[in-house]
Amino acid sequence: MLIRHFQPSDAPALRAVFHDSIHGLASANYSAAQLDAWAPAEHDTDGWLRHMEAIAPLVAEIEGEPAGFADLQTDGYIDMFFVSPRHARRGVGTALMRRLLDAAREAALASIYSNVSLTAEPFFAGHGFTVERCNEVAVRGAVLRNATMRRRLVETRSLD
Repeated sequence: MLIRHFQPSDAPALRAVFHDSIHGLASANYSAAQLDAWAPAEHDTDGWLRHMEAIAPLVAEIEGEPAGFADLQTDGYIDMFFVSPRHARRGVGTALMRRLLDAAREAALASIYSNVSLTAEPFFAGHGFTVERCNEVAVRGAVLRNATMRRRLVETRSLD
């Protein structure tokens, strides 16, 4: 597995990973209507490219094909973290998470956090994240539940 930086030519393949991950992995926790609202088949390709360029994700590649992607913003926010269902439970997510944690430590971030789907909660919990709050988010007329989860990287001490 190769983990590399995003290139604009990756955008269509990453959109496919995003769509397939949601429709293939999250279907146990969300209805068909929720999945279609979250990841509709039709999308704004230019808008997707602009978003990918803005968040600059890491891309996990297996045999020349994107198997997953994840980003880490300067404030510690993980905007997107998706693995293709074809490569799920094969270490792709763990490899991406390790890279994000390394980058967060290198940037001296105190913590990293994300708004995590019900499907991804166990994965994030397994990597030391805890739920801060549960959310209901309106997306294209559907309401989806998720959780804001955080992993502290620096222990805070009381000055008492």
